[in-house]
Amino acid sequence: MYMNTNTRIIAPEFDFAQPKSLDEGFALMDEHGADARLIAGGTDLLVQMKMERISPAWVISLARIDELRAITAGKGLSLGAMASIKEVSVAAPVKAGYAALAEACNAYSTVSIMLMGTIGGNICNASPAADTAPALLAFDAVAVVKSARGSRRVAMADFFAGPGKSALKPGEILTAIELPEPAAGSGSAFLKISRVVADISQVCVGVSLVRDGDRITDCRIALGSVAPTPIRIAGAEAALGGQKGGDAVFDKAAEIAARDIKPISDARASESYRRHAARIIVRDALKTAWQRAAEGAAK
Repeated sequence: MYMNTNTRIIAPEFDFAQPKSLDEGFALMDEHGADARLIAGGTDLLVQMKMERISPAWVISLARIDELRAITAGKGLSLGAMASIKEVSVAAPVKAGYAALAEACNAYSTVSIMLMGTIGGNICNASPAADTAPALLAFDAVAVVKSARGSRRVAMADFFAGPGKSALKPGEILTAIELPEPAAGSGSAFLKISRVVADISQVCVGVSLVRDGDRITDCRIALGSVAPTPIRIAGAEAALGGQKGGDAVFDKAAEIAARDIKPISDARASESYRRHAARIIVRDALKTAWQRAAEGAAK
């Protein structure tokens, strides 16, 4: 089938700005309004522009705003929105306490895209298949959003409004993503199925649970590529609460997850395949998180 695709190497002309502070960025956004688009790593925006799906008159880069790059750990973890996927994947506090997020970042396309793409850009694109989204949902992450008029915090569960749509309002910038400190006895895991390693997911899952002896005292299960937005599976989480960990209960939660998702059939996978794959990777992620919780408690 013939597709009317722009084959030019260079996107249509636009004006470009590189503010060095948030205040300067806010002023530019307020000045240019709907004619402007923010760019972080550019791994999605530039593709969209080349394909002539969007044609902003202004592109405002966040690359020189240093305060958006910090990764800091204290009572929890703060990820600057401009931290690259690669930087997040290798950060010591991420690897030590948030294994599912490190794994999600390591599953993110190719090394070159990991080096350019940012954690904030991956979330603000609001793709149902965003690799980092299930892990962030599983950790109860919060988005820190600022504008010239003030700041607010948005739970990650409320950040995704639909395919390509986020909770950001005109003039707002996502500045950081904050994750609470993991509880004692925590374990997590991320798994992804895709056609090839560098492809976006057919199904992906992030799991975080808390283990007290042989029982699950808390659990978060989130999936991507199975609904219009990345989603938590409340029914599967409820089925695990207070239960003894083991194959039977993990299988039950996985069956609930496969039932409660809302996948579609598209070029990457059929609806039935996504349900089957979701059941398998939810079960396997739960087993891995359960084992890691035990290993962490033994240290």
